Amino acid sequence: MSDIRWIGLAGGLLCAFLTPADVYGAAVMRGAVPDFSTGDFPWVPINPEYAPPASGPGPVTYDRAQAGTVRTTVQGRMRPADLSNPNLKPWVIEALKKTNEEALAGKLRYASRASCRPPGVPQFLVQGQGFGGIHFLQMAKEILLITEADTQTRHIYLNVPHSGHVAASYSGESVGHYEGNELIVDTIGFNDKTFVDDLYDVPHTTQMHIVERFKPTDDGKGLEVNFTVDDPGAFNAPWSGIVRYRHSAQPRLLEEDSCAEQTAAGFGEGFSVPIAEKSDF
Repeated sequence: MSDIRWIGLAGGLLCAFLTPADVYGAAVMRGAVPDFSTGDFPWVPINPEYAPPASGPGPVTYDRAQAGTVRTTVQGRMRPADLSNPNLKPWVIEALKKTNEEALAGKLRYASRASCRPPGVPQFLVQGQGFGGIHFLQMAKEILLITEADTQTRHIYLNVPHSGHVAASYSGESVGHYEGNELIVDTIGFNDKTFVDDLYDVPHTTQMHIVERFKPTDDGKGLEVNFTVDDPGAFNAPWSGIVRYRHSAQPRLLEEDSCAEQTAAGFGEGFSVPIAEKSDF
């Protein structure tokens, strides 16, 4: 058998015994930047909730005194928020109090995934309550993040400043750069139509500014995103959270998810969904 055939056979046997995590772990670093690309193995959140930071203010959590009243629906878990969080502005507490009362009374909550609306940031990181993965397309001048849930998309433009006049939008304007093995993303320019966390419907203002730090973990088999939310209109101080991911165990092709059409067919159980008033072209 020729050397070329032996090399091909050996390569084939090696690939047969490698898991997707092994493949990605071997390619954590390509050149001078970390490799977050996913191919057919998207990043899947290990937990649909934000983990708290090691120190300092963290995300809103649920009211453990009412843990027995937690309800679950296809729209997502409906936990009552902890209103004793000292980092919340009075108007945010009032908004959460109203939402808590409605949830405990059995009213369905308008989670972004179920009602086919853009999740915003940082909710984008756990869109679909953690069941949907995120496909990571890494290019020289831009990074594209696409969720399996409703095929929502984020653009991160690399090594450029923010626009002079940023138009308010659901996902804001994201610019990023690499520092060692981390991707640093700075996002501003939000509208106030989304929730910071739609497990609790935590509101925010257009002043919100978010910084995310993406870094590989476990030799590239995992991904961790540390983010900080600074919104002086809604919170008394900046707060942080963490989202951790693993690759899907099996290949999951990126396919279009026509959320609004499914909801109109009955999936949304009465949720209102966005409807285009005119065609795009």
